[in-house]
Amino acid sequence: MEWQQLEYFRAVGRSEHFTRAAERLAISQPALSRSITHLEETLGVPLFDRVGRSVKLNAYGRLFLARVEKALQEIQDGVNELQQLKDPYTGTVSLSFVMTFGLSLLPDFIGSFNRRYPQVKLQLFQNTTAGIVRQLLDSEADLSILGLIDLRSQLEWTKLLDEELYIYVPAKHRLAARESIRLEEVADDPFIGFKKGYSMRSQTEQFCRQAGFSPRVVFEGEDVATVSVLVSSGIGVTLIPAFTGITPSKIKKLRVTEPVCRREIGLAWLKGRTLSPSADLLRAFIMNYFRKS
Repeated sequence: MEWQQLEYFRAVGRSEHFTRAAERLAISQPALSRSITHLEETLGVPLFDRVGRSVKLNAYGRLFLARVEKALQEIQDGVNELQQLKDPYTGTVSLSFVMTFGLSLLPDFIGSFNRRYPQVKLQLFQNTTAGIVRQLLDSEADLSILGLIDLRSQLEWTKLLDEELYIYVPAKHRLAARESIRLEEVADDPFIGFKKGYSMRSQTEQFCRQAGFSPRVVFEGEDVATVSVLVSSGIGVTLIPAFTGITPSKIKKLRVTEPVCRREIGLAWLKGRTLSPSADLLRAFIMNYFRKS
């Protein structure tokens, strides 16, 4: 059994499609098929159910893929650690974060980190909460910034800050002259919200329930910039964290006095996984940065 065979198997197992896996691996489909067949012969069990041109992981395949994922990640982590031991301040770290976090605090601490450790390369990913959890579990991201999560048995999560959420209304809205409101005062307004699967969507619905109503969502966006533009055009209101670059002549930020609208933001990583020196460096930097702020 060779390392390359395991990489080929992982690619087919993830996509459950020989053609797409072969294109991703830059090899011919017949060569990929032969490699998988040899692996199955070595193991003495089939790993896929073949139906026509399609393949699907069977029980053997699902079990083996979980082990292969961990084994290959351990090997890659080991290679990275050996390379970084030459200089602990070099290497590559992947950081994923929720969409609504990127426009506020992320640029500040990333800029500070880059100035202090210019040789460490950062790979940044914006994603939904569900997508971030998947990236962590699949070891596609070393660290992630997201709200409080339920998968504490598989992930480590430590709180970084409490973040206030505000109601944003069009500049000509009936409440635009106010500094603060109760959330129930916009119960009859159309809402510009985020798509299901985004933490801001579930949090908006949660706070609205506390205020005694269900938000009437007329548009579902994927980022703060799009949501704010639609609010400024007069389509509706939204509940989001504070962000820079708003135009007071088009959109107004209002503090919510009841209920208190805040969310917890934290740093997460895969439990039991040994982080590379560079990733450990970034983790310590982030935690220290928010401890001081």
